[in-house]
Amino acid sequence: MERPYVWQMIGQAVEALGGHGSYQDIKKYIRERWPDVNESTINAQIIVLTVNQPSRIHYPENKKARLSTGNYDLLYTVGRGEVVRYNPDEHGMWEIFHNEFGAPGVRQVIEEENYTQETEEDGNPFLFPLEANLRDFLIKNLHTVKGKKLKLFVDENKRDGKEYQAGKIGFIDILAVDDAGDFTVFELKLSKGPDRALGQLLRYMGWVKHTLAGGKKVQGVIIANKMDEKIKYAVSMVPDVSLYEYEMKFELTSPPSIGL
Repeated sequence: MERPYVWQMIGQAVEALGGHGSYQDIKKYIRERWPDVNESTINAQIIVLTVNQPSRIHYPENKKARLSTGNYDLLYTVGRGEVVRYNPDEHGMWEIFHNEFGAPGVRQVIEEENYTQETEEDGNPFLFPLEANLRDFLIKNLHTVKGKKLKLFVDENKRDGKEYQAGKIGFIDILAVDDAGDFTVFELKLSKGPDRALGQLLRYMGWVKHTLAGGKKVQGVIIANKMDEKIKYAVSMVPDVSLYEYEMKFELTSPPSIGL
């Protein structure tokens, strides 16, 4: 019998588990039948298949805007490490969409008749806040941030460097590499860059050095609207970290006349 793809293995596992299971349950089911399947690949594919998992857009299967109605839309997360078989009638319709910077995101589709002003203001985590827009703008313009060509890092599971998970330490805002394979870790702050941001950045840099770099250089960048004096003094003692300030400009213009 032809061996199934990993996403098909996961689908079989969830069905065998009665439509509900944990990541560990799914991996146990697969290991018992296909012991050579890499555990990190299973973890990655579960994320790819989960319609309400924001991190799914970091994988190539989910880069294009679409409704969640295909082969890669099998699961729905109901808690930390717990998924069920996705049912649009029960869980609603979900989609992968692109924001104004062309960056993909995940959100539930809201029918127009059910849309209200409260929908915009209720803190929906899938609506892009300003910091996420800053992140996506920088990803699109990585070549302008430093004096060399940068691109998003992509790991062996084809997971990209946007909100990259650094083990149990946290999520790196942007993880990039240059043509030589050297790494740059970005830490974004929406308003001021406090000196504690340096400690957070250094933790991420250390994790990248010991986990991913393999002897390549690791540099860090903190980006904020304004940097306070404390962080400027702190960074002056760390040669591999740079500071950048960004500026946002808004312009008001009169709409064109309707010819009345």
